Amino acid sequence: MNRREFLKASAWTAGLSAFAPGCASRPAETGFGGRGAPMQGFRCGPIDTVRVAFAGVGGRGTSAMYRIAQIPGCRVVAICDLRQSRMDVCNGWLAKNGFAKAREYVGPEAYKAMCDSPDVDVVYVAGSWQMHEMVGIYAVKAGKHTFVEVPAAMTLDGCWEFVEAAEKSKVHCMQLENCCYGEEELLALNLVRKGILGDPVYADCAYIHDLRYMSYSELEGEPGDHKRGYWQMWRLMWNAAHKGNQYPTHGLGPVCQYMNINRGDRMTELVSLETDPMQNEAYAKAMFPADDWRAKLKVEMGDMNMTTVRTAKGRLIHIKHDVTTPGPYGRINRIVCTRGLMQGASSMDREDAAFPYRVGWSDKIGEHVGYFSAEKAEEVRRKFRHPYFAAASDIAKKIGGHGGMDFMMDLRWVYCLRNGLPMDMDVYDLASWCSICELSERAVRERRMIEVPDFTRGGWRTAEPLGIVTVDMSRFGFDKDKLRGGTSQMNV
Repeated sequence: MNRREFLKASAWTAGLSAFAPGCASRPAETGFGGRGAPMQGFRCGPIDTVRVAFAGVGGRGTSAMYRIAQIPGCRVVAICDLRQSRMDVCNGWLAKNGFAKAREYVGPEAYKAMCDSPDVDVVYVAGSWQMHEMVGIYAVKAGKHTFVEVPAAMTLDGCWEFVEAAEKSKVHCMQLENCCYGEEELLALNLVRKGILGDPVYADCAYIHDLRYMSYSELEGEPGDHKRGYWQMWRLMWNAAHKGNQYPTHGLGPVCQYMNINRGDRMTELVSLETDPMQNEAYAKAMFPADDWRAKLKVEMGDMNMTTVRTAKGRLIHIKHDVTTPGPYGRINRIVCTRGLMQGASSMDREDAAFPYRVGWSDKIGEHVGYFSAEKAEEVRRKFRHPYFAAASDIAKKIGGHGGMDFMMDLRWVYCLRNGLPMDMDVYDLASWCSICELSERAVRERRMIEVPDFTRGGWRTAEPLGIVTVDMSRFGFDKDKLRGGTSQMNV
């Protein structure tokens, strides 16, 4: 397949122009559809049995289905994809493991009938980035609680439409930012909430992950297979057309929670710079024949993007993005406060690795602060372990998914739905975190500071911060002997 044939065959080619650099956006100050009820603290009536439909069941969607099928009080009722082969994989797994088969929806617009189905409570949107806005917004408008993989929106228009659709439909709309449920991220959140580190001043975060092999691979594998690639190389084609940070939320989401972004503070402006693009093209020329379209493909995205965001309270967030240079995976996760700091390596290449974080603080103003010894850091870890991690991590590690954080995320939103509670992340978090995709690209191309819209329209001033939340595991009734693993992905 050459590049022209690839583009012709891709299901999303027709909509590619909507994401082109310089695409006009509706006014960020006002949105474009009028607003319904504000969604901060939104809760709905308890749902006893949560009926879940999955849109996009490639690697991520399939692994999500494996996890959610095993949560008591959840039922997988429908699956949707462009390929019948994915239906066969998913329903084969359900039947083999004693679950009822799900209804199948196959085809480019089959998701619409699935979202419109009256026996669906939740639509879980996976698949490629290019489908997240299209499917997710349709699901919200159809009145379904909608949970969307990252990034949920690639454009400001998409961010605003998610917000206004959720406000009008009065349904939950949450981005599935699983890194907010990692052990070190939950620990850092607990330390900040308890005031141990003082008030946040700035944070460093990142998505650093060498994805060259997967980006240029035509292979598609199952969850946990690190030799797989992206179907039709959709991630490579997106990065070839865009600059800026197109995958910011794994690092950004947790530090926004530490800083109460959208709940007492908000992001107001950003600047963004990046290196020249070199590594992708060098890799392709070394790996493929000179007449292969991949060896000729010009890539827009720089090897390293650095975006700095300022908040209304005068804090800074530094975000790095690098998916091409050689080196270990990392999210940095460094939060610096008035009394101390914590930094995590966020490296999950090995399940048995020592807990990779550093922490230090002082109760005395002006005293030098260094990192604690390994022994003291381990003491901090045990003493300030987040109660949710303490409650659910054993089962999460059995079922898996990036060391268990995927399951921790899913279990929490299911618990909130079943008990009529607000979500830990709302549609305003989805919009503001994802807005970095388009805004950072504008900043790079236009070489200027860019304002960040206030998607809450002032609601951030009075919204309650995310508390120290957990789940009552006794209300689920897990049978630990029947838990099935198989979603062993270790890097996000």
